[in-house]
Amino acid sequence: MAVVGTALLMLAGCSGAQGAPRRTETSSQAENGRAGVSGSAACAVTDKLIPSCGAWWGIAPEVFTGAPASQAVRGAEARMDGTADVLHVYHRGSELFPTQQEIGLARDPGRPRLLLINWKPSFDHTWAQIAAGAIDHRIDRLAAHIRQTFPERFFLTIHHEPENDVDAGPGSGMQAADYAAMYRHVVLRLREQGVRNAVTVMTYMGAPNWASEPWFEQLYPGDDVVDWVAMDPYADSWVRDFDGLVNKTRKEFGRWPGFYRWMQWRFPGKPVMVAEWGVFERPGDPSFKRRFFESVRAQIKQYPQIKALVYFDSPHAPRGNTSFDSDQGADRAFSELARDPYFHATRVPRP
Repeated sequence: MAVVGTALLMLAGCSGAQGAPRRTETSSQAENGRAGVSGSAACAVTDKLIPSCGAWWGIAPEVFTGAPASQAVRGAEARMDGTADVLHVYHRGSELFPTQQEIGLARDPGRPRLLLINWKPSFDHTWAQIAAGAIDHRIDRLAAHIRQTFPERFFLTIHHEPENDVDAGPGSGMQAADYAAMYRHVVLRLREQGVRNAVTVMTYMGAPNWASEPWFEQLYPGDDVVDWVAMDPYADSWVRDFDGLVNKTRKEFGRWPGFYRWMQWRFPGKPVMVAEWGVFERPGDPSFKRRFFESVRAQIKQYPQIKALVYFDSPHAPRGNTSFDSDQGADRAFSELARDPYFHATRVPRP
């Protein structure tokens, strides 16, 4: 595996009895992790939207239901009897964002929210073409829109989960290095056009099979254009709890230590976001969702580098139903998780 090497072999042995990683974060991260969960003045937010206490709680609400963003997020918040710090929305191609509806949700005086905007810039151009400037007019138009309508800070992830779109063939324009070049170009172009409020997120799939590919490490665009690193893991058939979710390993994929452990080693100074996570129904085990949500609450503090946890709530997800309230037990456990003080120690900055 190209990304393993001696360092990852050492990391593979850094788990405790329950798979919790040994803390390897920087001293400032360690201090933040010990800052507690009270709503004291000591809890703050950096210019990169990193909370000093606990982690942001977020949601992609009622996805694939056709509900507009305002209805979806308010509906999800009512269902979980809690509020979301982060609202995850999706855009593609020439769409301008944030929309007026999204701006209204971010500026809600009663419960302001941070926007996590997920943008795939083009389905008609290769990554290499985008990196060469093929859609600069689109990027410039978007930059003008952001400058004129939304000066607040927001999270921006560009073409999330690129692994399964890689075409390693020569000249494909969709090699891993082409992705890195595309990401860099988009971020730098936005900055050149005056967009300074986008906090950039590099989002991996969070699956060990892709991490075993020889080109995997080439996807990373560079520290200067990436503020947060993220993963999108889902509770597949072999995942039992939160520890297993963020550190998935499989024997057939060799020495891969799991994404959180890898991120600790590869990005020790960057905050980690779980930008999508979901729990599917498990036939024959109706209490699985409830137990899983309970495990998140019990284990999240073992992962101090995770500074945002954003649930993917959908009755029609591609591989099943990830609705958090598909049964009463799951609903109750998720609501308790959503209200846990660990996720609400720091207030969302008001516009």
